[in-house]
Amino acid sequence: MSNLISKHHQKLISILAEHNELLNIGYAALLLAHLDLPNRDLTNYLLELDLIAENMEKACVKKNSLAEQVQAISETLFDLHGYSGDTESYDDPQNANLIRVIDRRKGLPVALGVLIIHASRSQGWNILGINFPGHFLLRLTKAGEHVLIDPFNKSHLLLKEDLQKIITRIHGPQAKLQPEFFRIASDRDILIRLQNNIKTRALRDNNTHRAIKILHSMNLIQPKNLGILAELVLLESAEGHYQSALKKINHFLEQNSLSEGTSYLIDLRENLKRNLN
Repeated sequence: MSNLISKHHQKLISILAEHNELLNIGYAALLLAHLDLPNRDLTNYLLELDLIAENMEKACVKKNSLAEQVQAISETLFDLHGYSGDTESYDDPQNANLIRVIDRRKGLPVALGVLIIHASRSQGWNILGINFPGHFLLRLTKAGEHVLIDPFNKSHLLLKEDLQKIITRIHGPQAKLQPEFFRIASDRDILIRLQNNIKTRALRDNNTHRAIKILHSMNLIQPKNLGILAELVLLESAEGHYQSALKKINHFLEQNSLSEGTSYLIDLRENLKRNLN
């Protein structure tokens, strides 16, 4: 089993080391889930991703318009494969682990979004994540035309009034739609959002060990993200793992000496050194 785990871990590192804007996001999310559940055999989960792609191809026959593409997504993921948004236990951390999402056939918007992106890109479609406030969305594009879809609600097509309802629910009746609400989420941003859901719930449950493990995975996704590194280092030092925390700071400073915020890390390193004396 240890060799298998190592193989999967190395594959994840290989995917995340690519400089492409678009990642094999379904596979990457599954490998991240495996870091959290290392004893799981991934065979059936990899087959599920393959089957989603195969069934998506069948559903796409004679469907060319954006509305028809959205229909194919809904038919494949939600009707045929039985996925749905988890409205009953939304805060369950299982909803952000793709292994458990596949097991339970339900999850958070971002986890279901990963499956939709996987299915859509298997057909060569142009689909991206949108960091809409309070609710992860997807943007499907064809020939310069865009539609926004809700991965949590069976890939429902969202109109302007639907988006306004979401903003009103979050920010109150005076809030209006703003251009910054429609910023693209990179594939790495999506994976970070997925993992952050698990980390947040681990911290809520005072499970520092799991939070550290998830932060390690987030550091793999965005190794130059100073905020992620700082949170990881602070949690490790709080658990007394000073040498590990120092090693991470030194490595980051060696690789990113000109990055903004490094003065904070240097101060943090000095504080950690004092704890070792």
